[in-house]
Amino acid sequence: MARRWTLAVVMATFGLVVLVAQLAAGLPVVGGVEFLILLVLALSLSPWAFPRSAGAAMAQRASAADGRPVVYWRPGCRYCLQLRFSLGRLARRAHWVDIWLDPAGAAAVRAIIGGNETVPTVVLSGRAVVNPDRAWLREQIRSS
Repeated sequence: MARRWTLAVVMATFGLVVLVAQLAAGLPVVGGVEFLILLVLALSLSPWAFPRSAGAAMAQRASAADGRPVVYWRPGCRYCLQLRFSLGRLARRAHWVDIWLDPAGAAAVRAIIGGNETVPTVVLSGRAVVNPDRAWLREQIRSS
């Protein structure tokens, strides 16, 4: 669980160190701006940037029922973050599975990819796509 937050905590801590250093140098505005930028980055790298994760089994059942894709991801993955932000509000219409939080999700990804945990991996109607084209996924979500 802690590993999911490591990158975000490191980024926020670094922001705090920068703020203190800038305050000591007599530059409170610069320090405040830099701190806010690093805090926004920390939040975007945290699990909070993604829709609530479901377990792999629950996501697969829900996908079979509603036809929406299952997206396997992990915190700190820049490709997952790019995919998430490119989807915007449509991201809520997919079933997200955090492979660091759900061992069954990690096992599902390893089974799909042949032993690796490469994310993002999207499963839609039984078809798995690793690092999907964002425009393609947006279209698939809109049509589901």
